[in-house]
Amino acid sequence: MPQRPMPQNVNLHKRSKTLELVYEDGTFELTAEYLRVHSPSAEVRGHGIGQEVLQTGKRHVGIKALEMSGNYAVKIVFDDGHDSGLYSWTYLWELAHHHTEYWADYLARLEKEGGSRDNGMIAIG
Repeated sequence: MPQRPMPQNVNLHKRSKTLELVYEDGTFELTAEYLRVHSPSAEVRGHGIGQEVLQTGKRHVGIKALEMSGNYAVKIVFDDGHDSGLYSWTYLWELAHHHTEYWADYLARLEKEGGSRDNGMIAIG
């Protein structure tokens, strides 16, 4: 995967629960919920293909802090206690530039599996 550009600026907006990433080609605001459900951690991605864990009930999650990890990534500390994913600059670029596609896929998975953005429960029929 080619190296994507590092953002020119990164701003955490706690009140609106968004992370603003400024690139040469535009400014992108990613919600804490979007970032949380797309965490690169093993808790979310699993330990292999097909082991992904659908994250539910994250509509109101916020970001407590950002911690730089060298020059290649940032650790996002969420207010639900999740803090184990390192978001590389490449991954954040992908999340920003493919937001519409990734968000639609997430919502489709939620619907298919009977999950909810609000309560963390999956309905079992």
